[in-house]
Amino acid sequence: MRGRAILQTLPKSPASSNTSLAPLVLAWWADNARELPWRETRDPWLVLVSEIMAQQTQVDRVVPKWREFITRFPTPSSVAAASPGDVISMWVGLGYNRRALMLHQCATQIVEEHQGEIPQDLASLLALPGIGPYTARAVLVFAFERDVAVLDTNVGRVLARVFGRTLTPREAQGLADELVPSGRGWEWNQAVLDFGAEICQKRTPRCERCPIREACHWRGAGPDPAVGTAAASTPQSPFVGSDRQGRAKLVARLRDGPAPLADAHGAMGFADDPDRSRRVLDSLLRDGLVILDHDKIRLP
Repeated sequence: MRGRAILQTLPKSPASSNTSLAPLVLAWWADNARELPWRETRDPWLVLVSEIMAQQTQVDRVVPKWREFITRFPTPSSVAAASPGDVISMWVGLGYNRRALMLHQCATQIVEEHQGEIPQDLASLLALPGIGPYTARAVLVFAFERDVAVLDTNVGRVLARVFGRTLTPREAQGLADELVPSGRGWEWNQAVLDFGAEICQKRTPRCERCPIREACHWRGAGPDPAVGTAAASTPQSPFVGSDRQGRAKLVARLRDGPAPLADAHGAMGFADDPDRSRRVLDSLLRDGLVILDHDKIRLP
């Protein structure tokens, strides 16, 4: 089902076409745009790095790490020439270390299959390791200024609330694409992302300040249609005391250099639970985040 057909199945609203929704959101954004350093570039590698870093990590934490990372690794070739461990070491403070490993694999494939240049079509981007639909479309929009839509938690939440019902992935993406104003894909997508982050927030939507309030079917009343909508975030289990924290602790220890295998259990914080520590270590070995080298463990 294409975006226009999807629009016809949704509740009628002043916001049900880009001719009415776009001017309101873009006018709001003109006065409220977040200043993010990667918005000053169209370099597809720098855009790609920013998008991967910002997955499940607060933007304020990403900004200084992005600047540091691109200084060390300004091109895919510079990452591919480094060891995975070097990239993981640069990822400190960002969490989800598997993203660093996937970025190294992604850069390597870009060098090997695309002569070090980021591909400019959706299929080729999706074929890269660790690149999903959102990231692939973000590169097309924010680096190559294509008139396609990105669909993340913020965008999905805005669409569901404006149209007043839960949306399937296919519906949400088709609708998001339909709403992109011709020739303004870069600007529009940035605006909707900021609007979702600043106004149409998950827990405390600022409906009283919303510039599209009159076009919204939800307006903060009744069950939130964003719950269960495509791209809507799901709560994670607590980090403290989790296996994820144990994994992170061991990787942090190995950033200082190899460690005796016998020290791994203590480094993870599971010295009193050998079965758990072995399970967590096995998961790190399977993911390629650590390597067992005789009686020592190290980053790859």
